[in-house]
Parts: sequence; structure tokens; C-alpha cells
Amino acid sequence: MILATRLTLALLLGIAGYQAGAAAPLSDWFDSPWLYVAWAGFVAVGVLLGFVVGGIAGRFLRTRFRAIERAADRRSAAELTVGALGLVVGLVAAALAGLAVAQLPVVGPYLWIVVVLVVGYVFSRIAARRHVDILRLVGVRSRPVAAQTRLIDTSAIIDGRLVDVLRTRFLSGAIVVPDFVLEELQRVADSTDPLKRARGRRGLELVEEIKVTSNGGFSVRATTSGDTDPVDARLVRMARDIGASIVTTDYNLNKVARLQEIEVLNVNELANALKPAVLPGEALDVKIVREGKEYDQGVGYLEDGTMVVVDGAGKLLGRRVGAEVTSVLQSPSGKMVFCRLPDTEGQRQTAS
Repeated sequence: MILATRLTLALLLGIAGYQAGAAAPLSDWFDSPWLYVAWAGFVAVGVLLGFVVGGIAGRFLRTRFRAIERAADRRSAAELTVGALGLVVGLVAAALAGLAVAQLPVVGPYLWIVVVLVVGYVFSRIAARRHVDILRLVGVRSRPVAAQTRLIDTSAIIDGRLVDVLRTRFLSGAIVVPDFVLEELQRVADSTDPLKRARGRRGLELVEEIKVTSNGGFSVRATTSGDTDPVDARLVRMARDIGASIVTTDYNLNKVARLQEIEVLNVNELANALKPAVLPGEALDVKIVREGKEYDQGVGYLEDGTMVVVDGAGKLLGRRVGAEVTSVLQSPSGKMVFCRLPDTEGQRQTAS
């Protein structure tokens, strides 16, 4: 885009420089051959000015075109089509109204342009927003809007729980795995660390399972080579460009993407939301597996993996105890339940 804009403006301004040199009285100022040198100078200045201005204009147009592409990706074909037809109807109505406006003295010709732009915009905007009702009036039933595209992060693939979520059909939409995510998985699979190598190979296997279990389509999106930005930055940029949401378990990526107003589906948040609610005063049966950080605390886990900290159970390692919930702490990394032993348990511990 930038190169094309530069070449176009350099050519146009070069021609303009040639015309300016032809119109200027160069023969009165210079003798041959300096006459032709001055003429060539006009052309060179025009080409150079076009090259510089073309770079600035090209960057601006590239940004605007990408914004238009992102806006188009978020809208259905029916909405775009009806909006375009609304623009045509609006321009026709504006032209009819402009005939009367153009007759006004002084401001008529200028006000006519404003009327055309405003009426055309209003008609296209209304048509796009009410495209479903407009299609029903003409007997066309629009198809349901396709679900949003989901970009899958490396952490969500290696985690493994995403496959189970897809099997339950709680996650709809087209599943897209960027090629740089696959490259990162391959680097992990080729690692010299046995644990990382196993996780990377398992991640590549899970990509095949995601491809089979996805209910809205699966694709690998190719990107331009040579991009040295981190994977998270490239993932956020791609989500912003195509209007997609990100599926991840990475806490930092979650925060960065949401700061840029990109929808994030965090598998950890889903898992925490599905855990049974535990209320203060409720009785729990838990096995103490290790000591806690504080004095005389024991730590156990519920079947869903929730950590339970029991006061007064530091000496009951390996035993199942009945505990009463005192408070629940919800954090981004999960849920912690704090309990205390009933009086009978405390007396039994003291007696032993």
C-alpha cells in the first residue's frame, strides 16, 4: 500500500512538475542547456515531493483500510448489502432534496454537498441496523449470524481441558489456531527438557483432537513471515484485526487483551465458575495431605481440586476429618476454602 501510494503520487507530481516547467518562462531565465536542466529540476522536485507525501498518505490509508476490514469482518453479508442499498437510496433522496437546497442564495451550492453526505449516511446507517426487518419486508429470511471466531492460545492447547469443553458444545464458533502458535508448540516439542518435550508433543496431539471436536469449523491461519514480536503480542494483534476472541489460560495475556477491549475466554475462569459453591457454616469431609503455612494448619483438597485450609489439623496428616467452612477466598488462580475443626475434632486431637 505504501509503495503503491508513493509511486502513484511521485508519477502524478512528476507530471505536474513537467507541466509547471513547461508553463514557466524558463527561456527568459536560462539559456540552453540550463533551460532543460531547470525543467528537469521541476520534474525531480515533483517526484521527490510525491515520494515523501505518498509515504505519509500510504500509512494513513493502510490504517484506514485495516479499520474498514475489521468493521466488515464484524458484520454479516446481509447487513453490508442492505447498508449499501440504503446508501444508494439515500443519495437519490439527497439529490432530490438538493435541487431545492441548491437554489438558496450564496450558501446553496455548499449546503447541497452537506445535505447529500448527511442524508446518505443516515439512510445507510438505518438500513444496516434494521437489515433483518427490511429483508423480511421483501420476503427474504436472513440466516443466523455466525458465531464469533475463537483464537486459541498455546497455553489453552497444552492445558488439555479445551477439548472437553468443545465436546460438551459449550464453546461455539470457528476455531482458529495461528501458525505461530503451532511453531511455538513445535519448539516446545523439540526442547531438550523431557517435561517440556512431553508437553509440546501432547499439545500437538491435542490440536488434532480440537480439529475433530470443534463444532464451528477449524482452520490454521497463516501470517506473514519475519515477524519477531512475542507470540502474545501477535495473538492480540490478530484478534483485533479479524474481530476474534482469545481462548487462553494465561493470566497475563488475559489482562493485556482485556485492556485493549478484546474478548477473552479464560478456561481457568470457566473451571472456577463450575465448581460447587461452598458457603460459610457448611460441613466438609476432607483428607489432610500436608501442613499449612501457619501454625497447626492442615491442607487438603476437594475432588474438584479446590484447596481447603483447616485450622487445628496440622497434626492430622493422612486422616479424613470433618471441618466447618469459615470463609471462602476467590482469586484469579482459583478458590481457597478456610475451615475449622468442630469442637469434637479439637478435643479428639488434644486427647491424642
